[in-house]
Amino acid sequence: MPLAEAIIPSAATSRDPLLQPLRIKNLVLRNRVMSTSHAAGLEEGGMPRERYQLYHLEKAKGGIGLSMFGGSSNVAPDSPNIFRQLNVGTDEIIPWLQQFSARMHQEGAALMVQITHLGRRGEPYGDRWLPTIGPSAIRETLHRSFPKEMDDHDIRRVVKAYAAAVRRCRDGGLDGVETLAGGHLIGQFLSPATNRRTDRYGGSLENRCRFALDVFEAIRREVGDDYVVGMRYAVDEGESGLSAGDAIKVAQLLERTGMLDFFNAIVGRMDTERALAVDNMPGMASPIAPWLAQVGAFKREVGLPVFHAARVSDIATARHAIREGLLDMVAMTRAHIADPHIVRKIAAGEEDRVRPCVGATHCQSPHRPHCLHNPSTGREGVLPHEIPRSERAGRKVVVVGGGPAGLEAARVAALRGHAVVLLEAGPKLGGQLLLGQRASWRRDVIGIVDWRAEEIRRLGVRVETNRYAEADDVLAEAPDAVVVATGGVPDIDWIPGAEHCDSVWDVIGGTLPLSGDILVYDGTGRHPGPQAAEAAAQDGRKVQLVSIDAQLAQELTYAERIIWKKRIYELGVPTTFDHAIVGVERRGNRLVATFRNLATEETIERDADRILVEHGTRPADDLYHALRPRSANDGVTDLDALLAGTAQPLTWRPEAGIELHRIGDAVASRNVHAAVLDALRLCRTL
Repeated sequence: MPLAEAIIPSAATSRDPLLQPLRIKNLVLRNRVMSTSHAAGLEEGGMPRERYQLYHLEKAKGGIGLSMFGGSSNVAPDSPNIFRQLNVGTDEIIPWLQQFSARMHQEGAALMVQITHLGRRGEPYGDRWLPTIGPSAIRETLHRSFPKEMDDHDIRRVVKAYAAAVRRCRDGGLDGVETLAGGHLIGQFLSPATNRRTDRYGGSLENRCRFALDVFEAIRREVGDDYVVGMRYAVDEGESGLSAGDAIKVAQLLERTGMLDFFNAIVGRMDTERALAVDNMPGMASPIAPWLAQVGAFKREVGLPVFHAARVSDIATARHAIREGLLDMVAMTRAHIADPHIVRKIAAGEEDRVRPCVGATHCQSPHRPHCLHNPSTGREGVLPHEIPRSERAGRKVVVVGGGPAGLEAARVAALRGHAVVLLEAGPKLGGQLLLGQRASWRRDVIGIVDWRAEEIRRLGVRVETNRYAEADDVLAEAPDAVVVATGGVPDIDWIPGAEHCDSVWDVIGGTLPLSGDILVYDGTGRHPGPQAAEAAAQDGRKVQLVSIDAQLAQELTYAERIIWKKRIYELGVPTTFDHAIVGVERRGNRLVATFRNLATEETIERDADRILVEHGTRPADDLYHALRPRSANDGVTDLDALLAGTAQPLTWRPEAGIELHRIGDAVASRNVHAAVLDALRLCRTL
């Protein structure tokens, strides 16, 4: 449906390039900001049901012009559901699309879906256990399938499936679709790296375009010329793939047919973890918008509108991309996972209040689409993004600890209308993130702290740093509720010979002068182990790394893991996996650590001048236990009430007065997302 009437009123007269409308055929997008398709992990049985819809609906309420959904939505049964895709290969999806599109249109946003056939990118043992297919029988490294080379019957069948899928999308009320070329079946036909055919679908550039042309011709026969159809397209696949020059020639050939309405440009391949995390979907280790200039050069060679997403995470860059004509629609996909209300805040003159995407790639974890520091994303039905004022507003809330958990607790409690005091023992707010930002590629993680610090300042929270709070200090504030977010301390004392070890925190924090050879033991698979090894290697030390896990940084997302692998390889740090530390002893001038092989049960010894240990944290909870006798709830957080979103019952010692809780690492060693989720779930009912 045309959406011109849904343009945000202030946008119609605004000179902001981001707030200008864009017309594509009969579709008018209310502004130039969009979210691109991604597998959100919220589908149910291949359908976009309530949780899925609410996730995108929040962006529509936040003013976005176009939300694309359904990353890699499958058109045929041999394109398997292997990472929570939607199934557009069945009419069952039409009613869900109708409901979804009606809700988005009611909020003024356009809605499109990405459809695809995975080709060799599928998995033969996933979903329905069918062989994968491709233009040629060339294995993909990442998904490990050996595809069947498609015959004419396969080609006709899949072409027909594409057309039927687009018809379902049109009947579902969607404003358009995009096919996915880069790395998927259409792109596999286009690329000389994956198409080695010698028939009319292979060889020359024109022949390699034939499958794409067949698909778009079938789509147009099915839905006509007025329906909006585009392509997510790799404008440069790099070495051995579709070159930038050939990509332009293909795009121009497709454009001349009149069957396409836009290009959604990406760069690189996606057949290895490195290709995905470094090139295709770059994260914190990458510069902001690394491919913007390259996509802008592609746009100069074509006449169709060009969209693009790749770490365009800040408004200034997005505005530059539109103002300078590098893009027609700027995709801030992960930025909207961090803050779905970006456009609304821009239009209201509050862009400084946008919660920043720091590029942590937590949204690419198995827990997607959860943001590392926005726990409401993906939980819109139970944890709304907007915090309502409490019916009990005006209570005194003391938060102890200024890490992510404490900052979020203070922010949410203040939004609830309470008088909030935050006490932090250190000289700066941030907790463990002050250490995390010291890694060579993780500096942006401090944005999680900076945004919250500014928000609580704006909300009038009284913050006292360098304030080590004892129980009497807290009680002197006459609080109604106390939230203990004191974090944890390194957990190494359990190791026989722990007196010979240092924590990785000592190196990361710069408090331990390094000398001699260094051995780092990583018992968590998180950031601190490889970060300490990196710091020691950069200091010129000979470093060895031993991990309890089967691979480096095993607990992290694949996008984070590959960056640490890359760094450790670059620094030449030898690594040993599948070994648990048994004990440490001094022999002469050297320290000797004993490790047990988790596969063979055999032990080995490694010596060094310093042994650094990472084993998570144990709660720094002395204050919590000191306050428990003075609490009305004995310090117990009722889990049923927490999950139901209701106020905590105070039935233990109601005459004692204060309500006491602890959150984050003051409970158990976990990640940032768990810490801020603790805080939001608890404090939204205070």
